[in-house]
Amino acid sequence: MNTDTSFAKYLSRFLSQYLPHQRNTSGHTVLSYRDTFLQFIHYMKDVHNVKIEKLTLEKLTRECILGFLSWIQQVRGCSVATRNYRLAAIHSFVRYLQYEEIKNLEQWQKILSIKALKNERKAINYLTTEGIKAIFEQPDTTTSGGRRNLALLSLMYDTGARVQEIIDLTPEAFRIESKPYTIKLLGKGRKVRIVPLLEEQVAILKRYMRENQLFENHKLKQPLFFNVRGEKLTRAGVTYILKNYVNLARKENPELIPEIVSCHSLRHSKAMHLLQAGVNIVYIRDLLGHVSIQTTDIYARADSKMKREVLEKAYVDLIPENAKKREWEKNQNLLEWLKSL
Repeated sequence: MNTDTSFAKYLSRFLSQYLPHQRNTSGHTVLSYRDTFLQFIHYMKDVHNVKIEKLTLEKLTRECILGFLSWIQQVRGCSVATRNYRLAAIHSFVRYLQYEEIKNLEQWQKILSIKALKNERKAINYLTTEGIKAIFEQPDTTTSGGRRNLALLSLMYDTGARVQEIIDLTPEAFRIESKPYTIKLLGKGRKVRIVPLLEEQVAILKRYMRENQLFENHKLKQPLFFNVRGEKLTRAGVTYILKNYVNLARKENPELIPEIVSCHSLRHSKAMHLLQAGVNIVYIRDLLGHVSIQTTDIYARADSKMKREVLEKAYVDLIPENAKKREWEKNQNLLEWLKSL
């Protein structure tokens, strides 16, 4: 990046120094923020004819940011959620500028006053236990690739892990020599959580790890799940693996597999299954690595089956027996009864 302008200079420092070293932001988040500003640079060039060599902090105005946010929605077809995420990246940069370029404080305050748009909450996309089982029956465990894929997908489901958390795993994250079996996951904001593992899951993992010599000391820091080149899998790669098995399962049991199944669907499914089994929502929050219980509460609100069962258990029959017989059942002629209303 050309760092001759004030914009380029401060953006370079923000991405390469402030976020990773002062804020301890994950590399994944830094890359996502970088993408936001790459899009902003393209917007300034294509819409305002401002090349990067001429892009200064003075051009970073409230009106310019509003125009950029409209552009990514209308021209690039981004969703409200993506628009809000781009705005969050810009807000983070501007909060940094408040202390680096204090003379433009009013300009930064105006940008920070831009609000995120309300986003329609989508229904949680999850599978039944039978649906999960149907997918996990698809990998061909007579092949090394099939055994790896079963270990990968079953671990993602059992731990409720995000796909990036699974991709970043190394063998040293496991404690499976003796009970209690656990795994250490590095989540959003570099927050570490310890998740228990079930014996059935550990058996699958041990078989996969022994096959690939992943218990050896020199491999403890290598990727747990890797491709034919020994490189860790990508998000697109994991999505491709899951999609293949979802399609196979759908052919066999179309009624069990929803139209859309993503890697995050496995995480949603685990949370819903734990909730339906009566697990306290606080424990589900800790398993998923949510900061707030309000985030986890979406599963309780979404589970209509549990709501109905709770209502049925709490129901108290207060209606007198002689009032329970419906009026139209007393009157054999429904039409006459309707006319009498």
